[in-house]
Amino acid sequence: MSHTNAQQEKRSAALSSVLFAIGLTTFKIIVGVLTNSLGILAEAAHSALDLAAALMTFFAVHMADKPADKEHNFGHGKIENLSALFEAILLLATSAWIIHEAVDRLFFTKAEVEVSLWSFIVMGTSIAIDATRSRILYRTAKKYNSQALEADALHFSTDIWSSSVVILGLIGVTLARSLPALSWMSEADAVAAMFVALIVIFISGQLGWRTINALLDAAPKGITEKIIADVGKMKGIHDCHAVRIRPSGAMWFVDLHVTMDGNATLNEVHEMTKKIERKVQKLLPQSDVTVHVEPPEMAET
Repeated sequence: MSHTNAQQEKRSAALSSVLFAIGLTTFKIIVGVLTNSLGILAEAAHSALDLAAALMTFFAVHMADKPADKEHNFGHGKIENLSALFEAILLLATSAWIIHEAVDRLFFTKAEVEVSLWSFIVMGTSIAIDATRSRILYRTAKKYNSQALEADALHFSTDIWSSSVVILGLIGVTLARSLPALSWMSEADAVAAMFVALIVIFISGQLGWRTINALLDAAPKGITEKIIADVGKMKGIHDCHAVRIRPSGAMWFVDLHVTMDGNATLNEVHEMTKKIERKVQKLLPQSDVTVHVEPPEMAET
């Protein structure tokens, strides 16, 4: 697939996430206000930040595909990593608000929650939409090694569980009103909202940690050793060492040293470097590989 088609597919996946987020946020706000459900309003706030994150992802995917220039020699791929970090920060802010409101309702301000058929419809719709967009985003992210799209996919897949928790909370409120023995479940909506916050905090931590590692140029675990082993086994290669890997969005920049027979011709060395590049690109697709060749006696000094 051409680079242009890859760009279009990534942008299409990001745009679909934006459109889903707009519709879902609007739907949740309307139903949450009408029913006075903190669980649904918490999900509405979550979806509103999802919209901001989806817009940021769409922008990041667009900018990350710009080619390298004089100021950005390694391209603009880090924008995807910054987008994922921004999303993690938004999620943490959402969690703080949800926990604050839930504690207020549990211990200070009592509020009546109106549970209706619409309450369950909006949350069921949320689960269906999140399942659809997370599948689209994850498939595209895996295909093109896009951390921004992968962050969105992971985010929306956990939204499915948080929406399920809200539904359980609404069921608890309904049971408390129907069965006096279960009156203790009247606060289930606020408790469900706190569970949503805990889920969001968990996923925020995961996203934040992975993003920070990418921004600090952390290499995938075990890949350096794998490159050294596989390249070192190639015929004509005496040794592979000094491997350095730098992630940048969907791209990887790999720099490595190999030792070869000092009497090899320039054409032989050039042909070998092309083989090494292909070998590394099988291990790390979409990688830009630089090979430094030196004779064995130089490597020993």
